[in-house]
Amino acid sequence: MAMSACSDSIGLKGFANWFMVQYHEEMLHAMKIYEYIARQGGKVKLMPIKQPPHEFESPLDMFEKTLAHEKFITKSINDLVDLAIAEKDHATQLFLQWYVTEQIKEEENDNDIIAKLKLVGSGTQGKSGLFMIDRELGARVTTVLTDFSKGIEAGMKASAP
Repeated sequence: MAMSACSDSIGLKGFANWFMVQYHEEMLHAMKIYEYIARQGGKVKLMPIKQPPHEFESPLDMFEKTLAHEKFITKSINDLVDLAIAEKDHATQLFLQWYVTEQIKEEENDNDIIAKLKLVGSGTQGKSGLFMIDRELGARVTTVLTDFSKGIEAGMKASAP
């Protein structure tokens, strides 16, 4: 959300949109884990997290930081898969495979946007390229459940056609 707010404040509405959609997607991912732990009889313990930065050097800086965070998440998921394998917890191992696949897509998307931002560079030509990227990112729409009040499965059924 911090990157969305920063993008919005500098007039990059498409970037702001992309980051807000990403926020909703990440919330869904977190809620899936939350519900899985509860369904498996575990206890969910929420811990404080470090406040994210709210100022960035450039849109490229935002996406490089996004990619670095996704790589951290990928490593964390891989560590959980390794633990599930060591514990012979096949259900959790299977559950986590969705996240393994999702992280491949997340990192690929970030790398694609970073490549475009590096391609357009800076200066006058870079500004028109940045405008085109902003327009492209503005077309992204939320395709995930955003109301978790009745749980993920109930929400998915309610929003199905």
